[in-house]
Amino acid sequence: MGFFDKIKAGLAKTRDALGHTLTGIFTGFSEIDEDFYEELEECLILADLGVDTALKATEALRKSVKQNHYKTTEEAKTALKEILVEMLNVGSTELPLDTKPSVILVIGVNGVGKTTTIGKLAAQLTKQGKNVLLVAGDTFRAAAADQLEIWAGRSGAALVRQNEGADPASVVYDGIQSAKAKGSDVIIIDTAGRLHNKQNLMNELGKISRIVGRELPEASKEVLLVLDGTTGQNGLIQAKQFKEIAGVTAVALTKLDGTAKGGIVIAVADALQLPVKFVGVGEGVDDLMPFNAREFVDALI
Repeated sequence: MGFFDKIKAGLAKTRDALGHTLTGIFTGFSEIDEDFYEELEECLILADLGVDTALKATEALRKSVKQNHYKTTEEAKTALKEILVEMLNVGSTELPLDTKPSVILVIGVNGVGKTTTIGKLAAQLTKQGKNVLLVAGDTFRAAAADQLEIWAGRSGAALVRQNEGADPASVVYDGIQSAKAKGSDVIIIDTAGRLHNKQNLMNELGKISRIVGRELPEASKEVLLVLDGTTGQNGLIQAKQFKEIAGVTAVALTKLDGTAKGGIVIAVADALQLPVKFVGVGEGVDDLMPFNAREFVDALI
């Protein structure tokens, strides 16, 4: 099953929720008038694009319709798809893996599927012939390193871990030395999802970033934020905070198959100007899909 089929299946709930209203808008209006735009705007907000992004998309459609002298709602639908694709194309969807080793620092709150995302990513990269090293930098949650160890076994990746409660920065340092010694291609670092306050989290992530910068100054680095697609606009608030705290460079959205609000993908890309690089549409190891904006919009509408 290719990206389009999987994403189409994963977005079934969103499309069902959106489908009746969107189809109604594009078939129920004989002309493109003010009522049409109001209905469309409301529909996009309900799909969790968020108010700002929905307003922006509707306004862009008004301009496009006017400039191109569109008369039919079918033409408006095609134009809307192009606008949404443009909103999603805010940067490369490829991981920067130009150096040996390259570093992927994975962040996000507990419960979003962070460790599972790391495991699936490791499995995909090892399948591509890359030598992957996982670093269990979340030492505050007892099960985190154990879970990562299971994924390391499944994916054929190496693992560096220490005891629960160890200093995460020290685990990361050990991981980097191990990667240098083994000639690893990619280091994927798991980090704590929640400390007792924002300042502590900021300090911890800052410390890890400094060690990576000091030990691997030339390395390609991705700061990948994992967000739970089912949390909708709350996920967007989380993303804004993490972008401030940790200098997020890209997003992976999980559990899109479990939500009727898949429009959050567009909201995140547009509001934060961060590329979405992966979407999770199921439990299987191959259900973390590299992101494709056009196929996503085609599957959504």
